[in-house]
Amino acid sequence: MSQMQKDRPWLIRTYAGHSTAKASNALYRSNLAKGQTGLSVAFDLPTQTGYDSDHVLARGEVGKVGVPISHLGDMRALFDDIPLDQMNTSMTINATAPWLLALYIAVAEEQGADIAALQGTVQNDLIKEYLSRGTYICPPKPSLRMIGDVAEYCYTNVPKWNPMNVCSYHLQEAGATPEQELAFALATAIAVLDELKPRVPAADFPALAGRISFFVNAGIRFVTEMCKMRAFVDLWDKILQDRYGVEDPKFRRFRYGVQVNSLGLTEQQPENNVYRILIEMLAVTLSKKARARAVQLPAWNEALGLPRPWDQQWSMRMQQILAYETDLLEFDDLFEGNPAVDAKVEALKDGARHELANLGSMGGAIGSIEYMKSRLVDSNAERLNRIEKNETVVVGVNKWTQGEPSPLMTGDGGIMVVDPAVEAEQIARLNEWRSDRDAEAVKAALAELREAANKGENVMPASIKAAKVGVTTGEWAAQMRQIHGEYRGPTGVSASPSNKTEGLDDIRDAVNTVSDRLGRRLKFLVGKPGLDGHSNGAEQIAFRARDCGMDIGYEGIRLTPEEIVNAALEDKAHVVGLSILSGSHLPLVEDLMERMRAAGLGDVPVIVGGIIPDDDARRLLEMGVARVYTPKDFELNTIMMDIVTLADPKAVAAE
Repeated sequence: MSQMQKDRPWLIRTYAGHSTAKASNALYRSNLAKGQTGLSVAFDLPTQTGYDSDHVLARGEVGKVGVPISHLGDMRALFDDIPLDQMNTSMTINATAPWLLALYIAVAEEQGADIAALQGTVQNDLIKEYLSRGTYICPPKPSLRMIGDVAEYCYTNVPKWNPMNVCSYHLQEAGATPEQELAFALATAIAVLDELKPRVPAADFPALAGRISFFVNAGIRFVTEMCKMRAFVDLWDKILQDRYGVEDPKFRRFRYGVQVNSLGLTEQQPENNVYRILIEMLAVTLSKKARARAVQLPAWNEALGLPRPWDQQWSMRMQQILAYETDLLEFDDLFEGNPAVDAKVEALKDGARHELANLGSMGGAIGSIEYMKSRLVDSNAERLNRIEKNETVVVGVNKWTQGEPSPLMTGDGGIMVVDPAVEAEQIARLNEWRSDRDAEAVKAALAELREAANKGENVMPASIKAAKVGVTTGEWAAQMRQIHGEYRGPTGVSASPSNKTEGLDDIRDAVNTVSDRLGRRLKFLVGKPGLDGHSNGAEQIAFRARDCGMDIGYEGIRLTPEEIVNAALEDKAHVVGLSILSGSHLPLVEDLMERMRAAGLGDVPVIVGGIIPDDDARRLLEMGVARVYTPKDFELNTIMMDIVTLADPKAVAAE
């Protein structure tokens, strides 16, 4: 009997980038030497949202959640001594995807690479940014056109490149059910394919459709997640065949990369996250029919802060052990014909088809953004409710909470901290770059870029020219803002209480009592300073506070401290709550507290939530912050009572 040929392992990646291009380059080369087989670039928030490192909104954000790339020199340093024609690079970039790809192509040409041979992916999925991640710039329709520009350009010039990752990862992070994740992602893919179909000859469309890939999430419910991936395969195949007439099966393959769930990683007993990550990886590797093409795993300590190189190595070794030590890749599909699996796959497909039809009746993905956003907020609220009521068990959080201190947390606190001096150094390099370039060439390139965008032409050729003459990320994005306008996404938090949450009667009574003492309804202002677009926590706090009867002010993401203080003055807020998950809490809160005192609001309590190390929490309290909350504070009702107490003039008088 002949032995089956062993499958090739998936691409092994770690999502990485921090501080500076030079430091990130050293990390990449180190990871490649340890056996990583592809790169996955994390960009910082100013780069993702189209601001240079010296913009007011970039303060405190530079180099925190990724690498700052302000111009061609930064991109050159990022890939120094890494031959791009031999690399498979994934770039998690969306609103500025045309620009970062232009910089990448420019660097590859400098290296002497054949551009047609480049392999990799830009995420380039704007729709999920409106729903969950928040790094959008322009409104949906021009954003969709730019997604099409990248895909059309790559098909002609960089044919091995994936021009878009339909990203359902952040949908699950925002609370999506499996059916919602399937439907919302597929609706996005349909919108993109509808945009692309008129751009190429009919004979070329199947191959172009075949370059669309997906980036998904795998949560802890192993069987459901594995079945979800099999459902994705079937649904995508059917859509391409029935809706678009793609007959060749090789162009209908569901190609996806994955990062497993970060939402379920816990600050409490964080060593347990290792097991969660392994189980979640199995859901996307055991099923040959729906096996991931690339896998990147979070580190065990990402609920605490920025992982160190050793933490990333540990996650990489997990992949290598599964791929190379086990016999997983030696067998055909292990689940084919399993009745339980087949039944679950069909149920997920039915639910997704129903939701897809619903979205279609509202104009597809572009026309149903507000609806999808509100559904995600509702689903996330229900998820948190189940945890609070112990209906969903989370080990170490709401069950078996007693445990030994983790030896992994000793010394540096178990995380890496970005040196605050990095920001000033990056700004100095940026100013030097601006002074050394040809100002007239930059001016001409920007004019050509504006003209292309204004005429509806493909912006990629003009972007590549702009990259080569030294245009910056902020300058490129400013042209898009000027031509297409800037978008404010929906918050998903409606104006009136939903009364869905149980066990709020005591809190509602307390809100009513305190409101009577205050002489008006207790006003709670929720703000997100800086560029952090992870709005899930802020939305759930606002959602619950509204259900408790408070008067809520929440204008969504991307506000300056000055704007939040002005809102507190205008709304006459009794309590101000800040949500910051990007690590920029110290400079942003310090700025806000100084502005609060200068505006005569020094007596208004400020509370802060985020991924905040203990030492930083102490510093925030020393600044005058009333309460600090981290992911371990999952009981929202406790936070609600804290807000009521802080606003209560009787409690204040007693102090």
